[in-house]
Amino acid sequence: MRPADAPQRVVVLGPTASGKSAVALHVAGALGDVDIVAVDAMQVYRRMDIGTAKPTPADRAAVPHHCLDLVEPSERFTATQFQVEAGRALDRIHTAGRRALLVGGTGLYLTAVVDELVFPGEWPEIRAELEAETDTAGLYGRLSELDPPAAAKIEPNNRRRIIRALEVCLGSGERFSDAGPGTATFPDNGIVQIGIRWSRDELARRIAARVDAMIADGLVEEVRHLLAEQPPMSRTAAQALGYKEMIDHVEGRSPLAAARDEIVLRTVQFAVRQERWYRRDPRIRWIDVSGADPVDVVSPAVVAAFGE
Repeated sequence: MRPADAPQRVVVLGPTASGKSAVALHVAGALGDVDIVAVDAMQVYRRMDIGTAKPTPADRAAVPHHCLDLVEPSERFTATQFQVEAGRALDRIHTAGRRALLVGGTGLYLTAVVDELVFPGEWPEIRAELEAETDTAGLYGRLSELDPPAAAKIEPNNRRRIIRALEVCLGSGERFSDAGPGTATFPDNGIVQIGIRWSRDELARRIAARVDAMIADGLVEEVRHLLAEQPPMSRTAAQALGYKEMIDHVEGRSPLAAARDEIVLRTVQFAVRQERWYRRDPRIRWIDVSGADPVDVVSPAVVAAFGE
């Protein structure tokens, strides 16, 4: 029997292909009363399964999963919406007398949930005007003038975040960087966060192997089916890692080998950005897993965090 004051939620996080999903499945299966909450900006889209490394039907039959398949690929989905959906999921888990293991890949979404971020409002007309502007560098320059602190924290090619920051600046008349305490504060929220850390070279090899497995499992056909749907994929969904490159291949702009290499490159770059985001948080307990199976190395720490 677990202690009455045992934690009700724990986080396992890490960059893409780090093994966090395997750890979560092992821990949830071992403890028996733990549900998994997937914190991934692209796994919310239905039928985007292979390219997002979504838990399989067998995984989901073995352990209850939440925050998967929330919207159609044609829909826009935001961190604010995810925060609401995750909150509902956590309430359901708690009401059922179970515990939650949050599996974090998308840093902003995870921070929104565990630190209960307060997001600024939305201005759809302004956002539509910004999205119609194709010059991402020009938009970034505009943000640099209006809100230098926000621009300094956003990658110059991260069009989605640039547009969001500009939307808030123009819509509210205030700087995006001044909206609430933001993501640069790390309050004591009482939630144990355990991070999985690989060497860069090892993680790159894992990413390459995962991409090859996705292609073998039918990623190209998955993209063909998505492109045939109406209404079409949203800009956010179509720009997702693995999908953007495969869309270029399916539409004849890139051979398969080149698309594969581009997915690997962009995913490695994305993993570096994920690590940078998480490294800022002093609350995370990192576990090095180089040369080992993360299930063997990390699972005991996650179980211990639940107070078992």
